[in-house]
Amino acid sequence: MAVQKIFTKNAAYQKFEVLIANRNKRHRYNEFLVEGVRNINEAIKSNWQINSFIYPIGKNLSDWASDLLRRIQTKENYELAENLMNELSGKEDASELMAIINMKDNTKSKRELSENPIIALFDRPSNKGNLGTMFRSCDAFGVDELIITGHSVDVYDPDVISSSMGSFFKLPFVNLSNNNEIDDYIGKLKSIYPLLKIIGTTSHNEKSIYEIDMNPPILFLIGNETDGLNQHYCEISDVSATIPMSEQSSASSFNVSCAVTVMFYEAIRQRGFAG
Repeated sequence: MAVQKIFTKNAAYQKFEVLIANRNKRHRYNEFLVEGVRNINEAIKSNWQINSFIYPIGKNLSDWASDLLRRIQTKENYELAENLMNELSGKEDASELMAIINMKDNTKSKRELSENPIIALFDRPSNKGNLGTMFRSCDAFGVDELIITGHSVDVYDPDVISSSMGSFFKLPFVNLSNNNEIDDYIGKLKSIYPLLKIIGTTSHNEKSIYEIDMNPPILFLIGNETDGLNQHYCEISDVSATIPMSEQSSASSFNVSCAVTVMFYEAIRQRGFAG
């Protein structure tokens, strides 16, 4: 494959910068930039298309990086001057290898769900770290799919991917932009899973998660960090769930990512999850 050496901030380097910083151009190129051993390994393991690798000129690479360069077929690779590699990296110590990865069409579900799925819907997430942690929690507890609705932070933002710790590449996700798409999608789920239970999440004093039967197929509806669950989701929920907190606590609610982690755990606890 072709290898381009880069010593200045030429057009190729400027493209790398916009893949990191510019949402609109990132989607126009249909590519995003990733660094970190765990993320790159999981992207390859989960069959994401690697378009290019980026690595420093004249530096002895680890066996891991050298093996990937030999083994993974790419369109073109780039060798960067060390100062450019350091400037491009989002880490204090620049990664020895970065990857430009092709985006997937995430406007519709691409996989068959399990016989008794747990599905999560996150409405208009506005915090990159929260969304990345949501990916991680879903992956950790075997959630089948994450649905992201409305105008949210970009799932392909480097901060989202970094905070997911590799789970971004493993967990199936779908973006739905409006209530009509969401209602159609939920209707299809109900046709496949007649016993589907839709659980709205709230910090208000509603039914405790311990009182809700989570053995049937479940769709968790998770509200925006600032506004909570909007009225439409409240209306389509079969039950509203809350996490009981100590009466002596000064905290009025959990961070959204912490809250759903507790709820996912309760769902798999009730189902007899054994690890």
